[in-house]
Amino acid sequence: MTNEVTVPLLPCASIDDIVTFYAALGFHATHQQRKPNPYVALRREDLHLHFFEMPGFDPEQSYGSCLVLTSDIGELHRAFAAGMRAAYGKVLVSGMPRMTRPRARKNYDGLGGFSVIDPGGNWIRIVQNATTTPAPATTPAGRLAKALANAVVQADSRGDVHQAVRILDSALARPQADDDPVAQVEVLVYRAELAMVLHDQETATEMLSRVDRVALTADETERAASAFDTAADLAEAMR
Repeated sequence: MTNEVTVPLLPCASIDDIVTFYAALGFHATHQQRKPNPYVALRREDLHLHFFEMPGFDPEQSYGSCLVLTSDIGELHRAFAAGMRAAYGKVLVSGMPRMTRPRARKNYDGLGGFSVIDPGGNWIRIVQNATTTPAPATTPAGRLAKALANAVVQADSRGDVHQAVRILDSALARPQADDDPVAQVEVLVYRAELAMVLHDQETATEMLSRVDRVALTADETERAASAFDTAADLAEAMR
């Protein structure tokens, strides 16, 4: 057999909300109907997502999810972020819909991934294609990096934000002299992001303030560039 294509069919409360959101990410409707049942087919280049509307559906209780394999998660994330800024004035980092940042996944051999949580509560999990990208040769070193890796599994993969918060708070409560400053920045920024997901702006503000107080060399500042980009998105979202 050749040329088979599998297309996710996901639930939502409103196909109109779905169309509006995904249009910001560069998708367009290839088919849309109201009768005999509300249904929409969306496409962005080779990426296809279909949705059906369910009366009384609660997105907070959704188990809808799918995987998207790509050779460049960074490029796709940048495109989605640009679309969000154009449509909403900021990258959506809390509430529903929202988008997580690309991060290495301990439970995916260290390869990167990020998730889009759409208005239907569906988790669209974009991950680096393992068949085209070699797995990293190293594992996270240092207690903060390991804590971050474990927290990412809990929040970004499992959706258990509270458990991820417990992991990061425990690590931050026990600072050690040999902690990597870059890992410290990354942990603080991720903790701020999780605070935003939990609508805890006070903690998010505190964590971002602590980021500004971490002493970094020029090389460390360069290594932490991605974390600082995330911090900027979070600060923008809080305005």
